[in-house]
Amino acid sequence: MIDFKGHIIFPEEIIEYLKKTLQVKELCNNILYQKIINRAAQERGITLTPEEIQTEADRLRYENRLVKASDTLAWLADQLIVADDWEAGIRDSLLSKKLSQSLFNRDVEKYFSENQLDYDQVILYQIVVPHIQLAQEICYQIEEGELSFYEAAHIYDIDERRRINCGYEGKFYRWNLKPDIAAVVFSTRPGDLLGPLIVDQASYIFMVEEFIPAELTPERHQEILDKMFKEWLSAELNYLLHA
Repeated sequence: MIDFKGHIIFPEEIIEYLKKTLQVKELCNNILYQKIINRAAQERGITLTPEEIQTEADRLRYENRLVKASDTLAWLADQLIVADDWEAGIRDSLLSKKLSQSLFNRDVEKYFSENQLDYDQVILYQIVVPHIQLAQEICYQIEEGELSFYEAAHIYDIDERRRINCGYEGKFYRWNLKPDIAAVVFSTRPGDLLGPLIVDQASYIFMVEEFIPAELTPERHQEILDKMFKEWLSAELNYLLHA
């Protein structure tokens, strides 16, 4: 049981809450994932040193602004755990990272090379209106210089957020977009007007601000590594459940 600020919460209540909020499956998956990680790390002789655990603990203390030992103890108490629980969590996290690197670090560059187009990005603006006639009129006004794209988005777009941001939709990978939209967007030039196109019964006008060619940065390297590791874990769990 857990004493939460003077209120006793029993394990049965926790399980009942997890069931009611549909979190039991995810929790069970995560527990089995950790068992898979522990077993695979042991089979490969992957271990952690006390220094590695201490370094990560120090990093987390700095991140959470826990300057003094008393600050750390107060923070742990607020999280309803003790130092051993925290250290066990750090150990699990580090073991997962070391295993993923052991399994897939050497394959990331090859994966990126084979899927490089998927990691091209675009900074995209768009205007969405309910009728094709209005979209055509907006395109005409922009092409004739009566309105800028940004002014038109601020006036006409059906989405308040895009109106406020003058049509800015965000930065996208090729695979974030529907295949037919991606084909059009990635074949244009920055600043060109695209549309109107009918998507899900609404009319879209697009404008590309910038293309960002794919590059294997440290952040993308980690992103791909995480993706490969998650896919491996899912496959291992599927095999475990159906063996």
